[in-house]
Amino acid sequence: MTEFGAEVQEFVQAHIDEHGFLSWLGMTVENIDPGHIVMRVPYDERLTNPIQTGQGGRTMHGGVASTLIDTAGGMAVHSTIPNPLETGIATIDLNVSYLRPATDDLLATADIVRVGRSIGVAEVTVVSTTDHGEQDEVAVGKGSYRVFRDDD
Repeated sequence: MTEFGAEVQEFVQAHIDEHGFLSWLGMTVENIDPGHIVMRVPYDERLTNPIQTGQGGRTMHGGVASTLIDTAGGMAVHSTIPNPLETGIATIDLNVSYLRPATDDLLATADIVRVGRSIGVAEVTVVSTTDHGEQDEVAVGKGSYRVFRDDD
């Protein structure tokens, strides 16, 4: 990771730690480079759906995956801006497709599609470990974010 990446990773993790909801989810930054971020939410029964017939155990609530997609996408946009520590981001559109239930940690990988003067777009894939120890995609999403630069 570059020095820029370490500074931005510290900024993103501090934002999460100071944000009531995101810190309650236990969200962490695993890796960040310009245009790319990996974030995790650990499995916690407080974040699961009630047991449903045929699923064998508790599954992570879809809203947790959605929040992870939104946050990872926005922070990936942050990572591409020349002055990310002084630039605001707001979600303007979010699309999430749920692929299968998750019964373990959620790991999101976000990559930038494009960042322009005022809008950034990121694609995000969320995986979780299956009962067989394999990583499976559980959700995918795309977010569009308004970029608030100093000179706006």
